[in-house]
Amino acid sequence: MIQSMTGYGKATVAYKDKKISAEIKSLNSKQLDLQTRIAPLYREKEMEIRQMITTQLERGKVDFSLWIEKDTGVDATPINAALLQNYYQQLKSISERTGIPEPQDWMQTLTRMPDVLTKTDQEVLSDEEWAAARQAVVAAIEALVSFRRQEGAALEKKFSEKIDNIERLLAEIEPYEKSRVEKIRQRIVDGLLQIPGVDYDKNRLEQELIYYIEKLDISEEKQRLTNHLKYFRETMADGHGQGKKLGFIAQEMGREINTTGSKSNQAEMQNIVVQMKDELEQIKEQVLNAL
Repeated sequence: MIQSMTGYGKATVAYKDKKISAEIKSLNSKQLDLQTRIAPLYREKEMEIRQMITTQLERGKVDFSLWIEKDTGVDATPINAALLQNYYQQLKSISERTGIPEPQDWMQTLTRMPDVLTKTDQEVLSDEEWAAARQAVVAAIEALVSFRRQEGAALEKKFSEKIDNIERLLAEIEPYEKSRVEKIRQRIVDGLLQIPGVDYDKNRLEQELIYYIEKLDISEEKQRLTNHLKYFRETMADGHGQGKKLGFIAQEMGREINTTGSKSNQAEMQNIVVQMKDELEQIKEQVLNAL
């Protein structure tokens, strides 16, 4: 079964006072285009995360995020009281020496001073926490792959319907193709008869008519288009990773349909060709999203 390049996955894992969340989204792209936003604590694992993603996702424009939500009470930034006291003494001393007025709101002034509200301890990623975060990453990727499979099933159903429609329309051309030979012959003969005093060689007329009909013959185009339709179905059955090949086959189908249209000198045949082009255009639009 083919897969879509469009997908979404999210997973959340609880660890102590933290809630670790991983989210991944993908859209269609010719290559794998991966963008990541990773919480600072987990950035040392970015290469491992990228490897996990690229192993599972072959193509697509992928946007990945990994972040932490903490208990606000536990995560409150401590005030560096010793540094705050030091700033207070320095500012008060400067005010006494220079005569510059002391600030009216000491607390607001002091808490804006450098490093007063900056954490002094450096958080280190433990193996246990990374195992929890990794679990969230894996679950998010699995959810995305599952989403892609569901979308791929819908794409495959859509493609099968369009291929069936093209095959049906191709069969509808045959009656008009057979009848147009006699219509062309009769139109030429009628035109000659309308010219007074014209005597023509019937054998030569038949030869010229055969040559003219051969130029308008679409038997080869029909056979090649039938083969392309069959190959399209076979390629879909090969599974995911066939999106580019399906796109190439659709282009070849388009060439045969266009050539058939250029050789169709009957309004009924041309109308059918237009319908075939419409069905194929819908395939081309959707095949861009196939992995």
